[in-house]
Amino acid sequence: MKKFITMVLIGMIIYMVGSKSIAQATQLIIPSDAIRMRVIPNSNSDYDQALKQKVKEELQTTTYELLKDAHGSKEAEKIIQSNLSLIDNRINDLLLRENYTLGYHLNFGENYFPEKEFKGVTYKEGYYNSLLVTLGEGKGDNWWCVLFPPMCLMEAEESEKVEYKFFVQELIEKYL
Repeated sequence: MKKFITMVLIGMIIYMVGSKSIAQATQLIIPSDAIRMRVIPNSNSDYDQALKQKVKEELQTTTYELLKDAHGSKEAEKIIQSNLSLIDNRINDLLLRENYTLGYHLNFGENYFPEKEFKGVTYKEGYYNSLLVTLGEGKGDNWWCVLFPPMCLMEAEESEKVEYKFFVQELIEKYL
């Protein structure tokens, strides 16, 4: 019985240490040379927020196509810079289809980002290299993510639940 209790205690310690390591490993750290993407809607109305989502999806699709083979932030920056007119045209076409008449502004360069907390990680406010789309007056709640490296796509993939288990944890669950 003492061996069993000792084994359980050791197993619990290993499980607790392992769980902490996994939690730390899943936090997304934004590299200093990252390129961000941000969409600011005209307002917080349902219409403007829905339009923000459509612009976001269009940007993600377009930039993924452009950057899927990029090797490094400098190369990604050059690709975005040389394709700004394509990105602008796709946003413009989307807004025309949506009969949006308040205009928009597209900017690639140093843009302001407010502080954001996401999954227990606080991202500091500041000016970051980014692709920014401001719709209308730009007074609504914004959406942003990291364009390169492509953490936006990682965030979308996280919707699939991943379960981590340890052998010791399975033993404890089996015998307790």
